[in-house]
Amino acid sequence: MAYFMCRTCGTEHDDTAQPPQLCRICSDERQYVGWQGQAWTTHDELAGTHRNRLELDHALFGIGIAPGFAIPQRALHLPEAGVLWESTALVTDEAVAELKRRGGVERIAISHPHFYSAMVRWSEALGGVPIFVHENDREWVARCSRWVEFWRGDTLHLGRGATLLRCPGHFPGSTVLHWSGGDRSLLLAGDALHVAQDRRHVSFMYSVPNHVPARPKWVRETQARLRGVPFDDVYGFTWGLNIIGGGRAAVDASFERYFDAVAG
Repeated sequence: MAYFMCRTCGTEHDDTAQPPQLCRICSDERQYVGWQGQAWTTHDELAGTHRNRLELDHALFGIGIAPGFAIPQRALHLPEAGVLWESTALVTDEAVAELKRRGGVERIAISHPHFYSAMVRWSEALGGVPIFVHENDREWVARCSRWVEFWRGDTLHLGRGATLLRCPGHFPGSTVLHWSGGDRSLLLAGDALHVAQDRRHVSFMYSVPNHVPARPKWVRETQARLRGVPFDDVYGFTWGLNIIGGGRAAVDASFERYFDAVAG
């Protein structure tokens, strides 16, 4: 038996003797099946060819994969809140030890299905910490576990300055993490607000790789949900794709730019 892992998105699927016919995540219209067809690996195979990339992304400790594999997201550690934001496909003893050294992880929070990845494996390696996933995205959970906790509604206070906010458009349960502490406040945006390459704006996408914008009604809901929420910095989904300083103004300007564009 093995938890087969999709090579295109890095998501582990439930324990089976044979790989599924298709990846549950990649067969959805927001993602894509690899150009050479559906392909699978396992965590053990991945660990034999890849390593965890462990380094700071601006002010936050990040965990990625090197060389590149699947979707290139990186997880971020907020030790002040005891939160690991997002998941990656590879879990190593080195990464777990470094997280513990930096203050530990009490809970994992995931923004949306494309980053479910090896979230259950991370939880188990960290001692069985809860994984917070929005109820609206339950159907895309490919590896079930008692550690997955589905939350409902639009806001979930995790404590110690951390709050999850549902910001739909990319997925019905797409979530951002807001944290306020010390002299700065942060918005960890996942793909709900997709930081642009100029790192001065964000975009709002139903599908990033297939270039489909989010519907205006969902972007307006996201705008309303974030109204009045202060944040200095916006962390995007991957290394360096961040807006450092002026994040609130950049997001406000991006809402205006989006609505002007879709209005023609």
